[in-house]
Formats: sequence, C-alpha cells, structure tokens
Amino acid sequence: MLALRKWLLSGLLVIVPLAVTLGVLNWIVGTLDQTLWLLPEQWQVWLSDHRIRGLGVLLTLAILLVVGAVASNFIGKRLLGWGDALVRRIPVVRSIYSSVKQVSDTLFSESGNAFRTAVLVQWPREGMWTIAFVTGAPGGDVVNHLHGDYLGVYVPTTPNPTGGYFVMLRRSDCIELKMSVDEALKYIVSMGVVVPGGPAALPTRQS
Repeated sequence: MLALRKWLLSGLLVIVPLAVTLGVLNWIVGTLDQTLWLLPEQWQVWLSDHRIRGLGVLLTLAILLVVGAVASNFIGKRLLGWGDALVRRIPVVRSIYSSVKQVSDTLFSESGNAFRTAVLVQWPREGMWTIAFVTGAPGGDVVNHLHGDYLGVYVPTTPNPTGGYFVMLRRSDCIELKMSVDEALKYIVSMGVVVPGGPAALPTRQS
C-alpha cells in the first residue's frame, strides 16, 4: 500500500502541473484566436473551414509588433499623443483609461522599478513575515503625512498572487531579498513548498 501511495503521489506531481499548464495554454490560444475577426471576411470563412489552431496567437503578436514599431517613431508618438489627449477629454472613459494607462506604464516601462524587487516584511502584524514586492515611492498628498523614508509595497495573497494589499512601509522595515521576482512568486504560489535555489537552499537539520 505504501508503494501504491508513493506511485500515486508521484503520478499526481507529474500530471497535475502538466494538465494545468496545457489547460492555461489552451485557454490563451482559444482567447487569442478570437482576434481573427480583424481579418477580411473571406479569410475568416476560409480559416473557419480549415480551423488552423493558434493562428490568432501569431496575428496578435503581429499586431503588437506593428503597433510597437509605429509607436516608436516620431510620427507615431505624435499620433499617440493626440489620441491620448482626445481620450482624456471623454467623461467616464478618461478616468478608466488614465488609471489603466498609469498602471501599465509603471509595470511595463523599461525605466520603472515596480515589481523588480522582492522584500521581506512583517505582515499582517509584528512577528509574522511574508514576501512583498516594491511598487515605488509614495506620491501626491500622501508624502505630506508620512515622515521618513517610505516605500510602497504590494503584499500578494497565497496561492493566488493576483489579489493582495497595497501598503506603505518604512524602508528600514523592508528587507531586500536576494531572489528574483519569478523565484519569489513561485515561493508564494507554492505556499513555501518550492524553495528558491532548490533543495540545496533548504537548511540542514542538526543531528
């Protein structure tokens, strides 16, 4: 029975990650395939008859590359500036657009530091520790009420790191970790099971 249990657990450790990965990839490919409506109607009919799986991924990548190339030159930047100013004049839309734009600029900007540093903080109370990610420095009127050097950090939940809390802590209360953001996320999602650095990083027991 012990051997059967061991084999069953070993099989689960192999199959579950593979099945989840394939499921997520299948959902992504299926979602991106919906971009085929951007093609001419005759092409859509031909593609629906032949059902070429994954073509939407290639189309999405092509669109991103074209938009990025246009946005990188002088004329494209001017056009984007005019479009940005136009959208910001539309009520309701401008509030949503401005929020999303600010977050995306912070996350994807090459010069930004958001989510590039993993830190160890005491949360939710003193004596309890968790991993968080630095999002930047406090700004706006907030800095007028904070005395000292503070950092904005995002404390993710486990095992779903897409939910969490944004808090501002003193820099001295944040211990910078010598691990990448990817390693820290794996550690969080696995609830501490996947240790950064592998088994060699685990502390050895004293005999």
